[in-house]
Amino acid sequence: MTRMALRFSHAHWLLAAGLAALPLAAAPAQMATQSPAVVPGAKAVTVERIKVHSAAIEGNLEGNSADRDVIVVLPPDYAKDRTRRYPVVYALHGYSIGADQWTKEIHVPASVEGAFARGVPPMILVFPDSRTMHNGSMYSSSQTVGDFERFISHDLIAAIDARYRTIPRRESRGLAGHSMGGYGTARIGMKHADMYGAIYMMSPCCLSPRMMARPEGTDEKLLTSLSSPAESAKLNWGQRAMLAASAAWSPDPKNPPLYLDLPIKDGKVRDDVMAKWIANTPLAFVDQYVGPLRRYRAIALDVGSQDGLKADAQALHDTLDRYGIAHSFQIYDGDHVNRIGVRFQEQVLPFFGRSLVTK
Repeated sequence: MTRMALRFSHAHWLLAAGLAALPLAAAPAQMATQSPAVVPGAKAVTVERIKVHSAAIEGNLEGNSADRDVIVVLPPDYAKDRTRRYPVVYALHGYSIGADQWTKEIHVPASVEGAFARGVPPMILVFPDSRTMHNGSMYSSSQTVGDFERFISHDLIAAIDARYRTIPRRESRGLAGHSMGGYGTARIGMKHADMYGAIYMMSPCCLSPRMMARPEGTDEKLLTSLSSPAESAKLNWGQRAMLAASAAWSPDPKNPPLYLDLPIKDGKVRDDVMAKWIANTPLAFVDQYVGPLRRYRAIALDVGSQDGLKADAQALHDTLDRYGIAHSFQIYDGDHVNRIGVRFQEQVLPFFGRSLVTK
């Protein structure tokens, strides 16, 4: 038995990739978060809900729809000045919620209107929904889940550029996300630096394979007894997170009905599956993308002082520092979702306002 198996064969698994480090309070589908301060005189933005078809998601084995819900926020003057083009920020939601819940947690449209009123240059914001059968795509490329990495980095951008008056250049395009969305920002940002000019990782999960014991454990027999992916709806948050990560990082088209391999079998860690999970963690592959990371106009990373993900965020910061990659790193006072709407208004949007080319 390997050292890894010896260490974890008796552990109760929740999720061995960083989601386990989230506070249990993060498990509910909707979090009550603090509203940012109202800015007097803020002008109203326009919120549109559209569908974007993604060829990259077609034919996935879980049956996730290739027609994705997308929320688009247009700046106050968008309808008036029909010749002006705008930079675009794509903002990715976390695990177990979709775009609608995500925008509520960060208090859109109020936070966007407040940021504009405080002097952030007008921009278009795009909130794609990447919720899946098991509550989250991990923004990864998988035959089981669908290629959500390509959906975000290509199909969605093409659809938005075709429909709206964007500035269709990487220097005018930003990518941000929180938690699983922060992981998606790190993953996609490193692999597709040709598509974005700036990235902001908010409290990113899953940067390293954080194998953590939980008293409630993982019921392996329950997970392997499901007769279809849809049956995962009856499982708890942690069990569904295990399936989501497995479907994204260890897909198996020859293993119906879930078409995935769990990282544990017969109570023992599977080293072959864990190798795949580790290969999908940004701290494992960041060294391969130093060149692309240097192309960014700006990179930002933050994490809460009481967030279980702080050590991994610190490790990513240290890695970027070691390579001399310019970036900002902030440890804010709070937990995983502390003042998230306030930070979106006062930190994230001003960051893109400073970093993206507006003409």
